[in-house]
Amino acid sequence: MKDATAIGRALDAVRSSNPLEATRLIQEALRGSGRPEAHASEPPLLTFRAAETKRRGSAELHPSKSEWLAGLGKTIAALRAFKSPIDIKSHIPGVSIPESPNFAKRHFACASGQRDFRLFVPACVKPRGLIVMLHGCRQTGEDFAVGTNMNALAEAHDLLVAYPRQTSAANTMSCWNWFRPQDQARLGGEAGIIAGLTREVCAEFEVPPDNVFVAGLSAGGAMAAVLGSTYPDLYSAVGIHSGLPYKSAHDVNSAFAAMRGQNRNRPHASEGDGFRPRLIVLHGSADQTVDAANATLLWNDAVRSKGQGEVLELTVSAGGRTADRRIFSASATNASSVEQWIIHGLGHAWSGGNPNGSYTDGDGPDASAEMIRFFLAGGASRANKEDDA
Repeated sequence: MKDATAIGRALDAVRSSNPLEATRLIQEALRGSGRPEAHASEPPLLTFRAAETKRRGSAELHPSKSEWLAGLGKTIAALRAFKSPIDIKSHIPGVSIPESPNFAKRHFACASGQRDFRLFVPACVKPRGLIVMLHGCRQTGEDFAVGTNMNALAEAHDLLVAYPRQTSAANTMSCWNWFRPQDQARLGGEAGIIAGLTREVCAEFEVPPDNVFVAGLSAGGAMAAVLGSTYPDLYSAVGIHSGLPYKSAHDVNSAFAAMRGQNRNRPHASEGDGFRPRLIVLHGSADQTVDAANATLLWNDAVRSKGQGEVLELTVSAGGRTADRRIFSASATNASSVEQWIIHGLGHAWSGGNPNGSYTDGDGPDASAEMIRFFLAGGASRANKEDDA
């Protein structure tokens, strides 16, 4: 973790207008004696390259002034461009929720890896469904639970909620690695870990297969898109807040480009015939971290897979904000299959959230309530269709 510590200190130096100290810290981290070998499956988030020294025989020469300045410029540019899929805070939120029988700490391990998670269990005889909630960068499951108010809503609807926690060892900013090919695949990687965790909880509580959902914010929303694309047989509906579509990036550089909305010309990325689960997308029009163009790409992926249908467009007001809402209903089911909410004036934050959690905005539509409504309406629509038959 020496590299991550040095990079963090270098970032602080850049913010303090001390680029020379930033460069020294980066070069110190990259020297062979102080740099641990990176694990093959966990490449560093960013690679910085200082000006290299030249060797002639056994003599070592210092780089020229022009070479040193070039290396310094590249280092500073990389540091200034560096940011996580959620604006970086000085520390991971210190939100703590005491462990209790209905919100216990758990651990899941499989061949793909392992993660800790918290599981909310409602006070009912038999839970009717499960929501897997994926936090954003620099967040924890506990922080995400507080900020979204999801546990209180889940209690009212007899739903389990699982909060997997990303580790700083897997990503220095605690982001889910939605942009890495090995974590975008059905087998192995982080998608495989989360899917395995989901199956284990479903088996323990006998969750109905039609009521298994996944949702997330920012990097967590992007990972929810990965899970919806790679495990459509497991998740019947997906909720994505301020996230990105499946395979919109393949490395860190393309991830930053996608966040800026520079992925409009990407090929159809979802495997098979598009994004098969039902999907609800919420995004702020004033999001400066993940461009709202990604919400449209998510909508396109999902609608493309649903066949013929009708689109209802309307403007709604809730919580002091207005939102442009689109609803796609597939002709085959006559049920809402895809929803998109573009919330006016909302930045990179969970709409209608609790200010005691990070990256929340108390105004606007209640994203958690809208997701639960959408999730459970799918099962009701299927039941009504069967009754009509």
